[in-house]
Amino acid sequence: MNQRTLKKAYTFEGKGLHSGNPVRMTLRPAAAGEGIAFLRTDKHVRIPAVAEYVARTSRSTSLASGRVSVSTVEHVLSALCGLGVDNALVELSAPEVPILDGSALPYAEAILADGLAEQEVPRKELSIGEAVECRDEKSGSWIRITPAETLSFDITVDFNSRVLGVQKVHWDPSVDYAAQIAPCRTFCFLHEIQWLATLGLVKGGDVKNAIVVVEKPVGPRVTAALARRFGQSGLGVTPAGYLNNLELRFPDECGRHKMLDIIGDMFLVGGYLKARVEGYKPGHAINTKAAALLRQKIRGEVV
Repeated sequence: MNQRTLKKAYTFEGKGLHSGNPVRMTLRPAAAGEGIAFLRTDKHVRIPAVAEYVARTSRSTSLASGRVSVSTVEHVLSALCGLGVDNALVELSAPEVPILDGSALPYAEAILADGLAEQEVPRKELSIGEAVECRDEKSGSWIRITPAETLSFDITVDFNSRVLGVQKVHWDPSVDYAAQIAPCRTFCFLHEIQWLATLGLVKGGDVKNAIVVVEKPVGPRVTAALARRFGQSGLGVTPAGYLNNLELRFPDECGRHKMLDIIGDMFLVGGYLKARVEGYKPGHAINTKAAALLRQKIRGEVV
């Protein structure tokens, strides 16, 4: 298979999930062999989308070069990987990728409307000679990567949640990424919102770009506070345990969103793996740690 890039540029405007700041982002074609990179147009700094540039992993993945950073990169990286894009430049007018509807669907729909441009250079697939594993003893999370002929992901999502339960999700390139993974939106638990706000996060979060999971019954005071926080009246809780501002796109949409995230985070290995990726309780910290370890393992072993 040859490398592929975008056929034209695509521009998206919105706000950052955590910063709340407006941002204009443009995806542009790139030459063969360029890979994926972010360009802060306001700072004139280019940041390659590889694991060595990971700077922070608190509730999203951030990359940095010197003092210049770009955050919440996982959704757009996931879309590029899931659609089979090898080379692209992501231009940003501000430090955070726009959250849009909380999924990767706007990117997927725009790109698929035109298809991809094939380039006259073979794709460099990344192989490993032996299994690689990362563990977080505190959280119990782990990522295991084993050699395989094709890329695949199998994850188990477990938040010890009565609402979500345990969700298992599989993806490989034979599964329609745009239909099955890209539409799945980011989520958080209701009891986390105040805590995240004290950390200076989710300033751009609202009921239009996130699924809110409600573990415990809430009273009128809480619903009134939610209405003030999100500027929307009539908020309540569905029998299934979600804030009633939206309907789930899949019964396991939250699990599928974690798949969306890990596909984007693992793309920071710098290309397409010939490996099976398994994960239990995956998250940005352990995902990017695994990508960094793989980068170390495959240097000099690219085929």
